[in-house]
Amino acid sequence: MLDSALECCQKCRGVIATIPSRIKCDNGLCSRVLHSQCTGLTKEQLKLLETIPNLSWKCDGCLGSNQNQSSLQLSKWLEQSLRQHEKRLEVLEQRSKLDDPGQQAPMLCPYLPNTISRKAISITVAFVLLTTLLGIILATTTNLFGKTLNKTDFDVIDNGTLVMLKVAEWGGKPPKTTLDPLDLPVHRVIISHTAAEGCESREICSNRTQVVQSFHVDSWGWDHIGYNFLVGGDGRVYEGRGWDRVGAHTKGYNKGSIGISFIGTFTAIRPAERQLKACQLLISEGLRLKMLAPDFRLYGHRQLSATESPGEELYKIIQKWPHWSHDI
Repeated sequence: MLDSALECCQKCRGVIATIPSRIKCDNGLCSRVLHSQCTGLTKEQLKLLETIPNLSWKCDGCLGSNQNQSSLQLSKWLEQSLRQHEKRLEVLEQRSKLDDPGQQAPMLCPYLPNTISRKAISITVAFVLLTTLLGIILATTTNLFGKTLNKTDFDVIDNGTLVMLKVAEWGGKPPKTTLDPLDLPVHRVIISHTAAEGCESREICSNRTQVVQSFHVDSWGWDHIGYNFLVGGDGRVYEGRGWDRVGAHTKGYNKGSIGISFIGTFTAIRPAERQLKACQLLISEGLRLKMLAPDFRLYGHRQLSATESPGEELYKIIQKWPHWSHDI
């Protein structure tokens, strides 16, 4: 504790000229006065005594006669006093927060006790998370289930073998009457496209072929589907009138020719490689069976009729195939 009176230092017996250099023992039974430098305290310890309230100092006589022991006890005393001071500050700070309504933590739910409101919020958060999780699972399951429902038989022929389906196999109807026979071997192969949607599975290609047959029979009044063969994007060949019957695909050129139509529209898109390969395999099979003359000529439908069939992308391709001819 610091006083204002001028006294003599009880250690060096010198006069204490200024108040800042004077320290008084806080033991009420002692009350000795010393110079600050005579206490044995460090500058840091003296500064603590000056700046922090409620810190006390006791002289060597009150702490003990041994100088080293008294210094150690004094350091412990100061440390203990500092801790007590810090604790008091913490208590005061906590009380001030509780007294200030603006500093109090807001209740989670103002109409419920705090513990109940915390439980309610926790349950609500858990419910929201569970609902979100179930939604994600349901969306994923629905997407997969939808894909399963929408999945057609996406089976294709990519192994370079000729796979041909008879009329009954693709769900077609037999011809209404007996069709005229072709004079074999045939000297022309005419390539066209159906000018409809393409297909990439047996199921869809069969359906597309059935639609073509219905159009030819019901709308045009023909006895059967007009093409001799159709080639699907799945790599299969769908038999129409076959090798030995006159088709109804190119007016004026049906006799003496085989009409092969690609299922789809190829004005801007290129046929799948499997579809092109299936047509080439079909032509090779016609040569092997001697249904096609060795010197037959290959034409695009547009060369023999006023049509854009086959589409430009397909037409550019068949012009590079063997047997393609400019001459009609």
